[in-house]
Amino acid sequence: MTHTFRRLDGLPPYVFAVIRELTLELRRAGEDVVDLGFGNPDLPSPDVAVAKLQEAAAKPHNHRYSTSRGIPKLRAACAGLYQRRFGVELDPETEVVATMGAKEGLVHLMWTLVEPGDAALVPAPSYPIHIHAPILAGASVFQVAMAPDQDLVANLADAYARASPRPRVLLLSFPHNPTTATVELDFMEHVVGFARERELLVVHDFAYADLAFDGHEPPSILQVPGARDVAVELYTLTKSFSMAGWRVGFLVGNEEVCGALARLKSWLDYGTFQPIQIAAITAINEAPDTPAEVCGVYRSRRDALCDGLERAGWSFPKPRGTMFAWAPVPEPFAAMGSLAFAEHLAREGKVAVSPGSGFGPGGEGFVRFALVENEHRIRQAVRGIRRVLEAGPPR
Repeated sequence: MTHTFRRLDGLPPYVFAVIRELTLELRRAGEDVVDLGFGNPDLPSPDVAVAKLQEAAAKPHNHRYSTSRGIPKLRAACAGLYQRRFGVELDPETEVVATMGAKEGLVHLMWTLVEPGDAALVPAPSYPIHIHAPILAGASVFQVAMAPDQDLVANLADAYARASPRPRVLLLSFPHNPTTATVELDFMEHVVGFARERELLVVHDFAYADLAFDGHEPPSILQVPGARDVAVELYTLTKSFSMAGWRVGFLVGNEEVCGALARLKSWLDYGTFQPIQIAAITAINEAPDTPAEVCGVYRSRRDALCDGLERAGWSFPKPRGTMFAWAPVPEPFAAMGSLAFAEHLAREGKVAVSPGSGFGPGGEGFVRFALVENEHRIRQAVRGIRRVLEAGPPR
């Protein structure tokens, strides 16, 4: 008997798996491949959080079911962080819901917001789940082009005008993965006005809230007066506190939307393991300098990569945010396409990167570097890439 998996059949092939498998193949053969492909943070989590996790996990009463929307002190810690960091006051009872990382929160949020026959606006290229979370909920997706030389405000209006049915949701994320694009508060003000006029709900994935360089301070959309009438935001400890595997995130903002997600989650889960929630409270409240320290490490890695590649003849603008660099495939190799070029870099340069084609429309012709190796390894990667550039494209 052949089974069909209707929601999964619409998902495209995961091209990143090609590079991951190739990286494993090369390593099994004894090659030393510098993996700048998968954006998996390598920095340790705060010591105080690790110690608190050990302490809390030793207490049997923490082994029971927790609460799906997060224990009260965790939601209060998130609200306190928003007050200190962004000057935004949140009611932890009604405007904060803990999620199992931003990805889980986003997918289940889409279940509450759209269904078959609905539509969502999503920038392209984008982190794959941004494009496919609405699709998994049965909705249609209309893409907003965000190439570096294009006007995102104009493209947003154009995409809305072209979309049918009229979109119910606009999904944004700045600083942006993969393009590293950044925006200022005036852009968020425009988005809030745009959404209010069109009765759109804005979902802002703020995964890289604390990873910004060269004086840029990423704005929370909730800093815009009246934004919580039309917007929610996803904040996570994954990058800011280097707590990727802990899976701790939050949905904050509009009370009705937060309540809807909390209601859905009450049917689906019992929350993150309670000792993890307790340790997350400690991270937020007792390690407040961690995001700045993490940001400093990524800034140094960014400089090592971008300055090294520029000396090697591959020049592109330095990112002002995220833990990535987004680079056009060098002209002599452009005809190969991003996937073939990424495979070539892995085989000949011993460097793994993510092909831009995996990030949807607009991604072809680029590759993404993840700054998840130390500076010594990044310099090693630059030397490997230099060899590839000097050798030229394969014949």
